[in-house]
Amino acid sequence: MSVRLNKEALEFARRMIGDGKVINDERDDWSEHAPSTDDENAFIEKHGMEEFAKWHLGEDTDETEGTKGRCKFPYGDFRKVHRCAVISGESRAGQYDHASIEKALKDLLAEIDEDRS
Repeated sequence: MSVRLNKEALEFARRMIGDGKVINDERDDWSEHAPSTDDENAFIEKHGMEEFAKWHLGEDTDETEGTKGRCKFPYGDFRKVHRCAVISGESRAGQYDHASIEKALKDLLAEIDEDRS
Protein backbone atom coordinates (compact mmCIF):
# COMPACT_ATOMS: atom_id res chain seq x y z
CA MET A 1 0.00 0.00 0.00
CA SER A 2 1.37 3.37 -1.03
CA VAL A 3 -0.44 6.10 0.88
CA ARG A 4 0.37 9.76 0.37
CA LEU A 5 -0.89 12.94 1.97
CA ASN A 6 -3.91 14.49 0.25
CA LYS A 7 -2.82 18.14 0.36
CA GLU A 8 -6.16 19.43 -0.92
CA ALA A 9 -7.91 17.63 1.95
CA LEU A 10 -5.43 19.10 4.44
CA GLU A 11 -6.14 22.64 3.26
CA PHE A 12 -9.88 21.95 3.33
CA ALA A 13 -9.61 20.64 6.92
CA ARG A 14 -7.66 23.74 7.97
CA ARG A 15 -10.34 26.00 6.48
CA MET A 16 -13.04 24.04 8.30
CA ILE A 17 -11.18 24.38 11.60
CA GLY A 18 -10.56 28.08 10.97
CA ASP A 19 -14.29 28.53 10.33
CA GLY A 20 -15.10 26.80 13.63
CA LYS A 21 -16.65 23.77 11.96
CA VAL A 22 -15.33 21.34 14.56
CA ILE A 23 -16.83 18.83 16.98
CA ASN A 24 -14.70 18.82 20.14
CA ASP A 25 -15.42 15.24 21.04
CA GLU A 26 -13.32 12.74 22.95
CA ARG A 27 -10.67 10.33 21.74
CA ASP A 28 -12.78 7.15 21.55
CA ASP A 29 -15.95 8.69 20.07
CA TRP A 30 -15.04 8.14 16.40
CA SER A 31 -16.48 4.62 16.25
CA GLU A 32 -19.88 6.14 17.06
CA HIS A 33 -19.46 9.38 15.10
CA ALA A 34 -17.96 8.02 11.87
CA PRO A 35 -20.29 8.12 8.85
CA SER A 36 -21.87 4.79 7.97
CA THR A 37 -21.37 3.17 4.58
CA ASP A 38 -24.86 4.38 3.66
CA ASP A 39 -23.91 7.94 4.70
CA GLU A 40 -20.75 7.74 2.58
CA ASN A 41 -22.62 6.44 -0.44
CA ALA A 42 -25.32 9.11 -0.12
CA PHE A 43 -22.65 11.82 0.13
CA ILE A 44 -20.86 10.50 -2.96
CA GLU A 45 -24.12 10.29 -4.88
CA LYS A 46 -24.97 13.89 -4.02
CA HIS A 47 -21.49 15.51 -4.16
CA GLY A 48 -19.19 13.15 -6.08
CA MET A 49 -15.91 11.39 -5.32
CA GLU A 50 -13.83 14.55 -5.51
CA GLU A 51 -15.72 16.07 -2.57
CA PHE A 52 -15.64 12.73 -0.72
CA ALA A 53 -11.84 12.64 -1.09
CA LYS A 54 -11.55 16.07 0.57
CA TRP A 55 -12.70 14.43 3.81
CA HIS A 56 -9.73 12.01 3.81
CA LEU A 57 -6.12 13.01 4.48
CA GLY A 58 -4.66 9.92 2.84
CA GLU A 59 -4.75 8.70 -0.73
CA ASP A 60 -3.81 5.08 -1.49
CA THR A 61 -2.24 5.34 -4.92
CA ASP A 62 -2.38 1.55 -5.34
CA GLU A 63 -6.19 1.74 -5.44
CA THR A 64 -8.19 2.71 -8.52
CA GLU A 65 -8.71 6.43 -8.89
CA GLY A 66 -12.28 7.55 -8.18
CA THR A 67 -13.04 4.76 -5.70
CA LYS A 68 -13.71 4.82 -1.96
CA GLY A 69 -10.81 2.41 -1.45
CA ARG A 70 -8.41 5.14 -2.52
CA CYS A 71 -9.51 7.41 0.35
CA LYS A 72 -7.84 6.83 3.74
CA PHE A 73 -7.74 8.63 7.09
CA PRO A 74 -11.14 10.33 7.38
CA TYR A 75 -11.29 13.32 9.71
CA GLY A 76 -14.95 14.30 9.75
CA ASP A 77 -18.58 13.53 9.04
CA PHE A 78 -19.02 15.60 5.82
CA ARG A 79 -20.24 18.56 7.86
CA LYS A 80 -17.61 19.11 10.53
CA VAL A 81 -14.12 18.02 11.53
CA HIS A 82 -14.22 15.63 14.48
CA ARG A 83 -11.44 15.86 17.03
CA CYS A 84 -11.84 12.12 17.73
CA ALA A 85 -11.28 11.29 14.04
CA VAL A 86 -8.12 13.37 13.97
CA ILE A 87 -6.78 11.60 17.08
CA SER A 88 -7.72 8.17 15.72
CA GLY A 89 -6.13 8.91 12.36
CA GLU A 90 -2.94 10.23 13.92
CA SER A 91 -2.57 7.03 15.91
CA ARG A 92 -3.20 4.81 12.87
CA ALA A 93 -0.84 6.85 10.66
CA GLY A 94 1.92 6.45 13.24
CA GLN A 95 1.22 2.75 13.59
CA TYR A 96 1.55 2.18 9.83
CA ASP A 97 4.47 4.61 9.37
CA HIS A 98 2.71 7.24 7.25
CA ALA A 99 4.83 10.06 8.64
CA SER A 100 3.50 12.93 6.52
CA ILE A 101 -0.11 12.06 7.35
CA GLU A 102 0.71 11.57 11.03
CA LYS A 103 2.35 15.02 11.13
CA ALA A 104 -0.57 16.65 9.31
CA LEU A 105 -3.04 15.13 11.76
CA LYS A 106 -0.88 16.15 14.73
CA ASP A 107 -0.85 19.71 13.38
CA LEU A 108 -4.64 19.68 12.87
CA LEU A 109 -5.12 18.44 16.44
CA ALA A 110 -2.95 21.29 17.71
CA GLU A 111 -5.09 23.78 15.76
CA ILE A 112 -8.29 22.27 17.17
CA ASP A 113 -6.97 22.26 20.73
CA GLU A 114 -5.64 25.80 20.40
CA ASP A 115 -9.12 26.98 19.40
CA ARG A 116 -10.61 25.07 22.38
CA SER A 117 -8.62 27.04 24.93
